[in-house]
Amino acid sequence: MPGFSYKARNNRGEQLTGRLEAASADATAEELMRTGLIPIEIRPEAAAKPPLLLRFSEEKVEATDIMLFARQMASLLRAGVPILRALGSLAESTPHKRFQAVLNDVREGLSAGREMSACLRKHPTVFEPLFINMVRVGESTGRLDDVFLRLFHHLEFEREMRERVKGALRYPTFVVIALMAALAVINVLVIPAFAKVYKSAHADLPIFTRVLIGMSEWTVTWWPLLLGGLIAAVLGVRAWKRTAEGRYQWDKWMLRIPIIGAVLNKATMARFAKGLAMAYQSGVPIVQGLTHTAQVVGNAFVASRVEQMRDGVERGESLSRTARASGVFSPIVLQMMSVGEETGELDRLLNEIGDLYQRDVEYQIRNLSQQIEPILIAGLGFIIVTVALGVFLPVWDMGSHMMKR
Repeated sequence: MPGFSYKARNNRGEQLTGRLEAASADATAEELMRTGLIPIEIRPEAAAKPPLLLRFSEEKVEATDIMLFARQMASLLRAGVPILRALGSLAESTPHKRFQAVLNDVREGLSAGREMSACLRKHPTVFEPLFINMVRVGESTGRLDDVFLRLFHHLEFEREMRERVKGALRYPTFVVIALMAALAVINVLVIPAFAKVYKSAHADLPIFTRVLIGMSEWTVTWWPLLLGGLIAAVLGVRAWKRTAEGRYQWDKWMLRIPIIGAVLNKATMARFAKGLAMAYQSGVPIVQGLTHTAQVVGNAFVASRVEQMRDGVERGESLSRTARASGVFSPIVLQMMSVGEETGELDRLLNEIGDLYQRDVEYQIRNLSQQIEPILIAGLGFIIVTVALGVFLPVWDMGSHMMKR
């Protein structure tokens, strides 16, 4: 029997955590409520990992596969195709072997009388909690076709945001690599060549030039240690980022980077607004919607603030008030949230917020090169001036001495 970890509150409002073995998340929730606890979050525990070789050889189900599955399911269900037949057709047509096995397993579960959401929950590495809970809402309302269509639009938006964020980071990454490569070439090739000339001429070198030559000699002598330290630092940062605290601090720092941080922040806000709007439109309770939205914003720092909002809403506070207390939303977002709560059109205004930030992200990414080029020019200019002074000062000194003679 699968295990489920849970967060729940007792009748005194205290939050408790634990685990239960049950047939499904629904059964876990029923068991908690029988004991007087109100479930907040229920997650399936990770199944035992397969052997290492199998994990490397196993195909990964991409987000694009899930997005196309949602679109095709919406079209087939709207056309009146029975759900079992629709799943069978999609399983036969997909070229992805692992996803084909997942769809066949879901189809077998439906044939055995289980709900589709329960069948999807058996594959937590393929389907996100938001996807599963949206399907569950569609089952209860009888509008699975609408839910799958909304999931398609949401996943398509998520993919576009991810691609735009990658595009925003690509140019700065290239700039940093180019600067590091330029420094390496100067230290390893340019400065040693001039150092040999000065040594043969027995020139009296200024302190600035001696420092540059010393740094170059250290780099040439100890480059294996330098390269090893750089690789160790990269691996260490990657391992630190896998920890909860490391991911939180890294994502918080990324939002504060000049120019890039503003783009990442707006992309995160767009994902938050669109995700919460979709959940709210589909009838997901606001507390549960905030829980799922925290998992899809793509930033651990903002996700922690969204979870704080969820806790505040659970205590009876308004969404706009908890958003203001989180400290991550701009005044325009707070104002539109407040208006949405007052008018009962929170989903529409959240969608408008998402569209607003999406357009802003697109505009900033188009103009990103214009914003970063001055930094690149300044960096290259500093390197050129530094090397020119260090290399040519002795040449000028030697020339002035020869003129005096």
